[in-house]
Amino acid sequence: MGYQFLTTTRDGRIERLTLNRPDVRNAFNEHVIAELTAWAAATRDSAARGDLRAVVIAGAGKSFCAGADVTWMAKTAAYTEDENMRDAAAMSRMFAAINALPLPVVGRIHGAALGGGAGLAAVCDIVVCSDDTLFGFTETKLGILPAVISPFALAKIGPSAARELFLTGARFSAVHAREIGLTHKVVPLAELDDAVDAYLAELLTAGPEALAAAKALIPAVWGRTVDEATAITSAAIAARRVSKEGQEGLRAFLEKRRPGWSQLHGTTKDIEDTKI
Repeated sequence: MGYQFLTTTRDGRIERLTLNRPDVRNAFNEHVIAELTAWAAATRDSAARGDLRAVVIAGAGKSFCAGADVTWMAKTAAYTEDENMRDAAAMSRMFAAINALPLPVVGRIHGAALGGGAGLAAVCDIVVCSDDTLFGFTETKLGILPAVISPFALAKIGPSAARELFLTGARFSAVHAREIGLTHKVVPLAELDDAVDAYLAELLTAGPEALAAAKALIPAVWGRTVDEATAITSAAIAARRVSKEGQEGLRAFLEKRRPGWSQLHGTTKDIEDTKI
């Protein structure tokens, strides 16, 4: 599939998606939103066919994503409330589609991740950023709200950090982003790709179906009591234990060899290094 504002490359069973509007710091407009939504649908199909194991989302040029495009914002200022409802709903569907992808999404963040860019970081499962990255939920500075991204941001940073950062709209450092859980690893820019690749290598040692199930388990269990979660967690582990992939993983561990999916994708991590 061809895109105007995105580029995609395949590295084995890893897909690397790059926001490609460097002249406007990869800012969102309605066209970028439509393309990202279409990309997420195509990626879900590829994952279902077994063509993909993980994806990386990055930004071209000096920044990851600076939020909303100024020209687009000027257009929305003239929209009716109903038109703005449709516009916001389209953006919400885009974030939800990326958030629900049944495979790991790794964010490669640099420069700035502001507004919707911070929201895009929030829907990544693993976020690696350069130490000079600036983050911010800056919408209140413009008299609006981080509304569409709020379910995804709250799931990452929690209500206490959101009270501070949503209300002030202040920009904050990569170190603070790590402290509140928005990013997971902070490295110098020169080491960013190596850090991303290290995560990918680790992900490729895990069963692809198990990864999808583990990702789905998190929202299913979060916020429930242990008693409420027991039926969900018991069914989840029972299903994995009797699955073809689960049986292969357990046999490989007992036989001190790499499982079939690890051999298939060329990883070098020995089963003896794995701790259960």
